[in-house]
Amino acid sequence: MVRIAMECEKRSGGDKTQVMEEPIWTMFCNGKKSGFGVKREPTEEDLRVMRTLHVVSMGAGVIPEEKEEEVHPEGELAYMRAHFERVVGSRDSETYYMMNPDGNSGPELSLFFVRV
Repeated sequence: MVRIAMECEKRSGGDKTQVMEEPIWTMFCNGKKSGFGVKREPTEEDLRVMRTLHVVSMGAGVIPEEKEEEVHPEGELAYMRAHFERVVGSRDSETYYMMNPDGNSGPELSLFFVRV
């Protein structure tokens, strides 16, 4: 199981911002600090990928690069699409569990968004 935790700091003043609207995050993968994340607007490449995957309900694979210049080093983009169950713990935490389609085992991937 992979656990990814995205943590951000609480702001003083009782801010009404929803946890998923926070702009800057510290990322932990299975308990080890592994980088940072920022909220951003989608690029044209992001939108192209989402249009391509619109008809895919679940699965994993690669999308070949369609441009002459290579955006991705190997000319393709790996993807994984699945059903996630959302759990709101409080106004400072949300969790997304990737659900196994056969329903026999627990989630293989958990994403935690926490304001601390």
